[in-house]
Amino acid sequence: MNDIRKQKQKIMTILNVSSEEADEILAYDKAVEQGKKTKYDLSPEQEKETRKYRQADRKRGVYNFTQRERKPNATKEGIVEEIANFLKENSHFETKNVEITNKNREIVFQVGEDTFTWTLVQKRKPKN
Repeated sequence: MNDIRKQKQKIMTILNVSSEEADEILAYDKAVEQGKKTKYDLSPEQEKETRKYRQADRKRGVYNFTQRERKPNATKEGIVEEIANFLKENSHFETKNVEITNKNREIVFQVGEDTFTWTLVQKRKPKN
């Protein structure tokens, strides 16, 4: 009971309202806490209307997952091609099945029973 008086006094001073208005505020708070209907709740028609908008059609976005086209890098392609040719024709090892799997960076080949992958990586220019 003492808590209610303190709370009522606090409401009266903070909100600058009369004793009757503070009682109304406390009664409203109690009703809300207990889950009772109040005069500010939506009517059944309004509730139906808000439900319609809350449950709008949830269509998935149409995304275009295409990989971006990389700019051709003639230098890297040339280097990969030259090394593949070297492995086929001039290598001191007996290389077989020399294949460029990625024209910008990768060659797969065999020496005897072992399979090797050669990858070319171009470093970025340092930022200043």
